[in-house]
Amino acid sequence: MSDDIRLAFAHPSERAAALDPARPMRDRISLRDHVVEVEIGAFQPERGTTQRVRFNVVVEVRPHPAPLEDDVDRVLSYDTIAEAIAAELSSERLNLLETLAERIAERILAEPQAMRAFVRVEKLDRGPGALGVEIVRDRRPDAPRLVQPADPEQEALHHPLVVFLSNAAIADPALPQWLDRMGAGAHPVVLCVGAADTPAPRSAIAPAQRRIDLLAIEQNAWVLAGRDPRCVVRGSRTEIDWAMKHREFTVWAPSKIVLDTVEHPSASPRDAVGLALWLAHLLDAARVLVVGMGEVAPTGALDVTAVAPGALLGAL
Repeated sequence: MSDDIRLAFAHPSERAAALDPARPMRDRISLRDHVVEVEIGAFQPERGTTQRVRFNVVVEVRPHPAPLEDDVDRVLSYDTIAEAIAAELSSERLNLLETLAERIAERILAEPQAMRAFVRVEKLDRGPGALGVEIVRDRRPDAPRLVQPADPEQEALHHPLVVFLSNAAIADPALPQWLDRMGAGAHPVVLCVGAADTPAPRSAIAPAQRRIDLLAIEQNAWVLAGRDPRCVVRGSRTEIDWAMKHREFTVWAPSKIVLDTVEHPSASPRDAVGLALWLAHLLDAARVLVVGMGEVAPTGALDVTAVAPGALLGAL
């Protein structure tokens, strides 16, 4: 085993002691002792049955060009590693751990921030100890992003149903039924709201008023979250993307995305429907439903439908 691989999985203090000043180490993220039941192996006893396979993955990442500022959207997510493993395990049955490790590394290195991947894969049930392989792969300068074959179900997860709920719709007793029907659809669901009917404080300073208005929307998002446990408030793009992949509901808290974006939305926070349509563009939504707000002006290529609360089930 090379020093690079040994040190990749070693305690940080051991790596620090071995550090070559002429070759400083990059930052690393890791997933350790991740055990999955999977069918894998070239021998007949390994076919038609599952065995425990343990994964340890360490990824060297390039520094972010801007300060992190405790912002989850500026780092490579740990979920990227877990999802790479899950995707390769589900793509086809494999005979060799070497093939599996290679494909996991390739998938991870397709991410823009990933520079080097150390992958250790071990079978835990085939001998007196752990039987495995360890590889290290560097990102090629010309490495293309991995393109997956089209899968209608997976493709739908990238195009949510965005639903704007009026205050009357938030309070409607039929809300749990609406969520049942939305959750049974092909697309993940992102719920948007406006401010409560109670007027928000006023400021003579425009940036301050903008934040006040965004926070007023977020307060109402928490009101919706209190109506049903499936309604989870999420504010970052990373959180929303994760929820879409796992088919969980999102109630959008707009402050972070609106304030962090380079191209600020033309819609004011006081135009909550316009802000929801801006998010729908950003997320490449499959469809937008505006519930209880009357007619909505056409907007670009978005598929937007305005419905009364009583007609929502029929529109889903």
